[in-house]
Amino acid sequence: MAYQQRLKTKTKLTLKVSYFSSGLSFLFGLSCIYLLEVYRIIPYIFIGFSLLNLLNISAFKFHKNLTVTYNISSFLALISAVLITMYSGGINSAFIFVLALIVFGGYVTTKKYGKFYLYLVFLIVSLIYIESIAELKFLVNVVPESSRNLFSFMSIMFSVYLLGGVFGKVLVKTHYDLYRSKMEVEQQVKEKETLLKEVHHRVKNNLQTVSSLLSLQARSMNDPEMKSMIKSSQNRVNSMAMVHEMLYMREDLSKIEYKSYVEELSDYLVRSIKGTDNKIKVAIDIIDINLGIDTAIPLGLLINEAITNSLKYGIKDNGEGEINITLKKENEDDYVLNIGDDGEGYAENINPQTTKSLGLKLIYNLTRQLKGSILKDDNKKGTNYIIKFKEIGQHFQAIGAQ
Repeated sequence: MAYQQRLKTKTKLTLKVSYFSSGLSFLFGLSCIYLLEVYRIIPYIFIGFSLLNLLNISAFKFHKNLTVTYNISSFLALISAVLITMYSGGINSAFIFVLALIVFGGYVTTKKYGKFYLYLVFLIVSLIYIESIAELKFLVNVVPESSRNLFSFMSIMFSVYLLGGVFGKVLVKTHYDLYRSKMEVEQQVKEKETLLKEVHHRVKNNLQTVSSLLSLQARSMNDPEMKSMIKSSQNRVNSMAMVHEMLYMREDLSKIEYKSYVEELSDYLVRSIKGTDNKIKVAIDIIDINLGIDTAIPLGLLINEAITNSLKYGIKDNGEGEINITLKKENEDDYVLNIGDDGEGYAENINPQTTKSLGLKLIYNLTRQLKGSILKDDNKKGTNYIIKFKEIGQHFQAIGAQ
């Protein structure tokens, strides 16, 4: 979109300058013959440039190649300006200022063309100066003495009008259009951010409503096992609600600061399962990272299940225990999560295929959702996992790039 707008602006500017310079050159050529009494070379260069440039513009309508049109027009202008300058006084000719317009036009088009014409014009002006001080006299001033002041005046007005009346006017309008477009885009982005915030807020509220319904349902049950299952489901819902709440509170609506999220989630789970008067220590070592919602939610659910299992099965009753959570970057794209406890652990023959624990199955399933790998760390006391994963958004971007 931005490229198309820029190309449209460059096309409009190039064609407008070409039309005006052709028209002014034609009038200047006629003025040389009928007003300034210049009959040799110069008027024919003006008229020749005008006709060739109009032909060049007409050709653009068929090939639609702006680069070709611009370069042909620029070289025609450069050659014409150099010849008119040389035959109207050389370094002392007022028409030499037209060469600066060619440089200006180059920079308006691209930085590359601007630098090229800058160095080329520097070289040409230097050669014109050397010719004047060397007094080679192989070129003569064909403008009559009586018309030179008027020719200089018309040359300066020619340059000023093209610079201010064409280049300047179009550039100011372009700048205004870009500013207006930028303001419109910023307004649209602001409206979308407001809408997205409202969506996160509504999702969070809906999830909290579901959590409250689960809580009410658990209270009406007498079966401890069923109560525990519903409580686990409630915790899973709350872990997702926390993500949406943090996205709603942040300026950046695409990512959340993950360390604070894990701290809040672990604190909530410990209080929820073990009560406020507990002997559980949670050691969290997470680098300063922001994760997108596609990664934050499955990873949050995984951490939720690991902490829940530790609190329910690893660290029994009201005993002391420690849960360790470490999240670091292994390289530019990969993350490593070490999570576990120093509790009782579980037997080696238990695995996701044989266990009846939904929590353990979810830990492995969520790791696959994160396009990662999971390894049970048997070198530590209790139950500990080493989980490697990529941020899901980055993973898809990498696939798209390939």
